[in-house]
Amino acid sequence: MKLTAFWRLWTAGATSHLGSAVTGVALPLAALTVLHASAFEMGLITAATYLAYLLISLPAGVIVQRLPLRRIQVGADLVRAVAVASIPLAWWAGWLTIAQLIGVALVVSFATVLFDVGNQTFLPTIVPAEQIQSRNSLNSGMHAATQLGGPSLGGLLVQVLGAVPTLLTDVASYLFSAALLRTLPERRVEPDRDRPPMLVLIREGFGYVVRHPIIGPCMWDATAINFVCGAQLALFPFYLVRELHTAPGLAGLLLAADGLGALVGAALTTWFTSRFGTARSLMITAVTGVAGALIIPLGTGAAAYLAFAAGCVIFSVSTVVLSVTTRTYRMTASPPELLSRVIATVKFVSWGAIPIGGLVAGALAGPLGARTTLLLFGALTAISPLIYLFSPIRKLRDLEDLAIPTPQDQNLLSRTP
Repeated sequence: MKLTAFWRLWTAGATSHLGSAVTGVALPLAALTVLHASAFEMGLITAATYLAYLLISLPAGVIVQRLPLRRIQVGADLVRAVAVASIPLAWWAGWLTIAQLIGVALVVSFATVLFDVGNQTFLPTIVPAEQIQSRNSLNSGMHAATQLGGPSLGGLLVQVLGAVPTLLTDVASYLFSAALLRTLPERRVEPDRDRPPMLVLIREGFGYVVRHPIIGPCMWDATAINFVCGAQLALFPFYLVRELHTAPGLAGLLLAADGLGALVGAALTTWFTSRFGTARSLMITAVTGVAGALIIPLGTGAAAYLAFAAGCVIFSVSTVVLSVTTRTYRMTASPPELLSRVIATVKFVSWGAIPIGGLVAGALAGPLGARTTLLLFGALTAISPLIYLFSPIRKLRDLEDLAIPTPQDQNLLSRTP
């Protein structure tokens, strides 16, 4: 039953991720080629795509803890399908605007936050503790494969069908995912007559994370990296189309380099962390990621395409190793009653940096240009290894080598100042 449930969950995620990866190419190309969006408008679209992580991540942890998981996930898929479907409908009617693209991105982001927190909370209930890292690597591999195939497919479909009609593939993927998730067993929610107020629960989860000697620094590192990722998400399509004058098909292939790196990172994570240790792996990959980010905007002509692809692969390998390693540690080290709130806190802080990065990058790219802005953000990735150097992680081989807090210590960690 557990294996069957996992593979249904995995297949649903793979399908919707593939559709979202296609939209990741089709939506910015629609903004650029159909509505002639500026760099700042591209930043707004990227910010809206991730703004919900700032607005509802913390209450999402409590919502997921209290409500049936399957209904949350199915509902999120249906909301996303309807929102994305509104874009081709408005385009066919001649009503499509940048404001609608921003609005759809915002609605999708709210549904995605609830879906993602629910998904990560559900995984430890259907997978034994000793298999969580391998399943996380498998999920990252799935995500990488869809990021590899999705942009390429998206670029091809945009070339053949046009940017807006291509979005219908994402609608179909959400509907298929919802149908499959409906077959999963529902988590039973026990009635709680003495429920603490939501704010108290949020503060407990937030306090636990920021006081934790491992989870806390890992969250701040993810925040620094995601700030840069927000800039890249906003500027990559703009840089390729407006500054390098790349055709949609080739742009899709180049954007797929991120997926190739993610696939390699997912495949290597378990081997890499076993050989070097989870803590040391974080240090090594943090430094490697700096080099990758700085390579991305270099060169001109064919050399620029090669630098973009190589830099994306290197940076993506680094971020996937960091993500899988720290996510696995959170799932195994967090008290079960706090897990959904720990996940929500980390998403609130770290993923909340993505829309801020997108907005800042969009504003800077106007006067400075996309290439210079990407170089500036690439330099900011140097913060990542510094965070680990100034944390207890620098002294460890494996993250688990740090003494696990006693239940009394955990209670202390979960208290607010």
